Amino acid sequence: MLISKNKKHQYLFFFILTIYTIFNGGNSNISIQINFILVSLLFLFCLKDKNYKLHFNIFCKKSKIPIVFYFLFLSYLIFQIIPLPIEVLKFFSFEKFNIIKKLNFNTSLSAISLSPTNSFFQFLNFVTLFISVLIIKMIFYTERHQYRFYLFLSFFGAIISFFAVVLYLNGNPDLFFLKKNFYKDSSTGFFTNRTVFSIFLLFCFIASLQYLKKENFKKNNDNFFIKVYTRLAIIFITIGIVTSFSRIGNFLFLITLLFYFIETFYLDKTKNRSFKYIILLIFLFDVFIIGYYFGASELLNRFLFLNEELVLTISKDQNFTRLDIINFGFRSFKDYYIFGYGTGGFETLFQLNFLDSGNKFANHAHGDLVEFVGEFGLVGSFLILVVILIFFLKKEFISFVNILLTSYLIIILFFDFSFHIPLIQLLFINFFLLNKKSAHLKKF
Repeated sequence: MLISKNKKHQYLFFFILTIYTIFNGGNSNISIQINFILVSLLFLFCLKDKNYKLHFNIFCKKSKIPIVFYFLFLSYLIFQIIPLPIEVLKFFSFEKFNIIKKLNFNTSLSAISLSPTNSFFQFLNFVTLFISVLIIKMIFYTERHQYRFYLFLSFFGAIISFFAVVLYLNGNPDLFFLKKNFYKDSSTGFFTNRTVFSIFLLFCFIASLQYLKKENFKKNNDNFFIKVYTRLAIIFITIGIVTSFSRIGNFLFLITLLFYFIETFYLDKTKNRSFKYIILLIFLFDVFIIGYYFGASELLNRFLFLNEELVLTISKDQNFTRLDIINFGFRSFKDYYIFGYGTGGFETLFQLNFLDSGNKFANHAHGDLVEFVGEFGLVGSFLILVVILIFFLKKEFISFVNILLTSYLIIILFFDFSFHIPLIQLLFINFFLLNKKSAHLKKF
């Protein structure tokens, strides 16, 4: 059977998402390079098609202003990593200038960024995200394409969750390139961090529910088995989220259920009874069966993501909670508030301030908002904020799913670092674009 043109391009996009997922959400400099190459090749492949090229041209014409500001933002990221004469650096980053003098570095040139290498790869990641936006606008333009994406995430999330839970039940042994030293007592799958794993599964969970919501409106049973399989996928995804034991992940899962409960029972006028039963069953299954089985004594505690038990040990004499690290990032911002300390520079910033921490360190601020503002400075933050305000805060982006994701975004930006992970960034963009109320996303 011949595969249609749209399916070919979309399957290639799904393949790239798979690569992101398998290699820790693309959260390494090597993965960023690989993802950039794969996404760029797919983009060039899409441009060979006349219809896709037309979609590309239309999008660029309609989005000139945010695109211009995004290119200014990318140019600013390049500026942060360009070596500057020391006397010039003194003007743009007086704190970096002082560090060089204190450490007696014999150099005549230095960049604003505390870690120019990491900043370069983060620049590459932001370029990849922009190219991904162009690809999404080119190849996902009907509801059929949207729900194909949802179906992929549903089944893929179930497979990843099943794999993670099997490893967890067997004591999380090291497997090939997967090292399970950090989280022996929780499901993490292909991810290093359990919260990132749970947030990835939350996207898969939303995709599953959105697909079932659409399918339950149909009176025929053409997709009966897919509906059954999607319900099974939801069970596996739910187990994965619960066994991650991530407080933020489980709290966001509870928020998601509450959003769907309110939307289904109080706001939805379509009387979709079947979907109402699904939401109730998921809630009962999670709280009274899965939640109780995997942690009866911690049933309530797993939702308390501000619990002070989350302590990061830096050295024998220093214990830092998440809030301590966030506070450190906030205090450090005042030293780099105009031009920032460069994307990917927080780890270096931390080590410079805690030289006695040994081989343990914090590579993220555990508060994405504090870290992003610190990395970009006020100049870079202004540029990216303009892009967000112009492009993503239009009325056409106000939908149920996007409001739900905005609640995710607020909590993550203040209390976690998951939005620094390339896969999570890409999924946020995917969902926001696909849930846009626009004539661009045509009916079947």
